[in-house]
Amino acid sequence: MRRISTGIVLLVLAALTAGAQTTTIAAPAAAAPALKISAGDLLDVSVFDTPELSSKIRVDHDGSITLPVGGELQVKDLTAEEAAAAIQKRLVEKDIIKDPHVSVFILEYATQGVTVLGEVKTPGVYPVLGARTLFDFISAAGGLTATAGNAAAVMHRGQPEKQEVVKLSNDPTKASAANVPIGPGDTIMVPRAGIVYVVGDVGKPGGFLIDNNERLSVLQAIALAQGANRTAALNSSKLIRKSLTGREEIPLPLKKILQNKSADLRLDDGDILFIPSSTGKTIGWGSVQSAVQAAGLAALYHF
Repeated sequence: MRRISTGIVLLVLAALTAGAQTTTIAAPAAAAPALKISAGDLLDVSVFDTPELSSKIRVDHDGSITLPVGGELQVKDLTAEEAAAAIQKRLVEKDIIKDPHVSVFILEYATQGVTVLGEVKTPGVYPVLGARTLFDFISAAGGLTATAGNAAAVMHRGQPEKQEVVKLSNDPTKASAANVPIGPGDTIMVPRAGIVYVVGDVGKPGGFLIDNNERLSVLQAIALAQGANRTAALNSSKLIRKSLTGREEIPLPLKKILQNKSADLRLDDGDILFIPSSTGKTIGWGSVQSAVQAAGLAALYHF
């Protein structure tokens, strides 16, 4: 009997151990920060067991409220909980109630919606219905455009001077970290990704996106344009770049770069890589102005 009992115990322990190994406890989601009171908000101030001191109060333009008994009180930039504590303190100081119990609820925010701007299909102001996150509002705005960058800037209502930059990713493990809480009055800005243009005697002229905080090199851009054609005048290639005085034309030793005899240059947002034809048949692309025009056409063609 002892052997049977020991065997049963071992089986039970093995089952429990296996269950422990396969059980995963999900980390709790980050709680949304408490919103601060702002001018124009509507507050529901409730004093326990004292209905004559309870009322709905609109926050004045200077961030103050006027209590039914207790006078004017500054509540701007306080949370609802902090405002309740401040009202309790005022009631005690004015000797109105010895031990008040006050609760404050923000019934209405002055700015109810969330503003979504930039590279989304339908920019606008969207209402906040319950707890919402960044992805909820990007989805409500129709999703990202083809030229959207890989980051979004979030300006929270309570901290307009502080910008939160969130990295957008298609990786599910990284995407969850980017899905930050969004509250009433917040603003979401999705910037445009950088674009490099490749025009001239290449396989597929076009504008090619570069993600934020990343850059393309000359060789990478030519590869995206499906390479230079056999008739391309590689040594006559030019890099056209914006400068403080206008557009700057930089000679580009493309043949040496392809042969690994010269450094592969990095390209910036708005750069135009122009590869002319050695046959002279590429009419109208022999100058900086025409190459710039061609870059605009190439971008339309590519997208």
